[in-house]
This record gives sequence, structure tokens and C-alpha cells, in this order.
Amino acid sequence: MATTQLTASSVSARNFLPTFEGLKSSNVRISSFAPLRQGGLSRRSFRGLVVKAATVVTPKYTSLSPLGDRVLVKIKRAEEKTGGGIILPTTAQTKPQGGEVVAIGKGQEIGKNKVEISVKTGAQVVYSKYAGTEVEFNGTKHLILKEDDIIGILETEDVKDLKPLNDRVLIKVVEAEEKTAGGLYLTEASKDKPSIGTVVAVGPGTLDEEGKRKPLAVSQGDSVLFSKYAGNDFKGVDGSDYIALRASDVMAVLS
Repeated sequence: MATTQLTASSVSARNFLPTFEGLKSSNVRISSFAPLRQGGLSRRSFRGLVVKAATVVTPKYTSLSPLGDRVLVKIKRAEEKTGGGIILPTTAQTKPQGGEVVAIGKGQEIGKNKVEISVKTGAQVVYSKYAGTEVEFNGTKHLILKEDDIIGILETEDVKDLKPLNDRVLIKVVEAEEKTAGGLYLTEASKDKPSIGTVVAVGPGTLDEEGKRKPLAVSQGDSVLFSKYAGNDFKGVDGSDYIALRASDVMAVLS
């Protein structure tokens, strides 16, 4: 399959992807830095120091083509307002965890087989919080990441419609217990994070040594016990909690 090439004129903005809870803005802002020097000298303050995390691609480069199994994603803009219309400062804006695929590599060779990338240009995807390398191209922030770092494809505004990729599993988490066994109500801070849920969707499976898919051990509708600190947490449109994790982080099927 021919490599998809991103050019400065080919990038189109699509901003309807839902907002997910993730990292803070990619800019690290330090409001003040005041070292105390020895010898009784006065302290000096440096305000407004900003460290940019993204690698800036200079205008002389007009195209960016990912290699191998890498994908270039145009990052969705951070939400600038709350649901109630309050404008958020830059430091309070949630870093997006999704975007649009604008270029893909040629894929990878496993054994004697050529395996193409399973996402296409134009797809709206959700990726892992800490994945990839952020670059700024043509004044817009993008992320170069491996296909395996993409959690799934999401073309609607509700995470329950996520189509997991590879060995990812989407689980609807059970609600946390509101009371103790003795009947005492629990505060939000004292509630245990649930580790049980229902499988909503599963990916096609991992690739074996010949490049063929191996089906996952869990299926849609299974009640499962999963690792408490694994995966990526999301909030559905109806307020329900979801988690997307690898099948290896599912510890047991409950019945």
C-alpha cells in the first residue's frame, strides 16, 4: 500500500470528537520561579516561563510522511469552555486524547507477510494518554504514534460506540459501592475504584508470528474482573464510566 503523505494544504479540521479526561495542556507553565541565592542577596523571580513540549517543523518542510507502522494524527483542539459556558484558562484545559488520522505509514512485515495499518486517513481515533511524539506542523499540533498506541476508532460523541483495535477491550465499569457492609455511606474520596465491569466491545486480536490475528479470550457481554490501575478511563454521554484496556489486563471472567 502506498504511503499516505501529509501536505500543508491537505489538512482539514474536524472538531466534533468528544472530550476525554486526560493530561493537562502540552505547554508546561511555571507561574513563578524564585531561587534564594547564598550570601544574603535578594531573591529573583522569573514569571511566565513556558516550556513547549511539541517539536516545531519549520515552514521549509511541506510534507510529513510516517514510516512503518506509525500514524500521524491531527490532535483535537482542547475544550476552551466548560459545559456551563465558563471559559477555561490554558492551564485548566484538558489535553485531548483523540484526533483525526491525516497520514499513515506502509505497515510492517511480520514473518513473510506484509501487514497493513488497520486505520485509514480521515478516521477519528482515540489514543493512549502518554503515547507518541507531539509535533507542530503548519501551525497545527499533531502526534506521531505507533498503530498499537491507538485505542480505537470513534466516529460519534459517545465512548460506548468505540471500536477497539488490536488487543484492546472496552468495558463499562460497575458503579462504586455507596455504602459499607454496615450501612455507612461512603464519601467520593473513600470509595474503592471498581475493578469489575461488562465487556462492551473487543478488538480483532493480536498478531501472531505469521501476521495473523489471534481472537481474544473475552467476548462482548462478558462480566470480567480487570486490573485496577490499568487502561484509560472515559466518561460516557450518559455519565457512565468506561475503561479501555488490553485483554492481558483482564484477569478473570465472572459468571
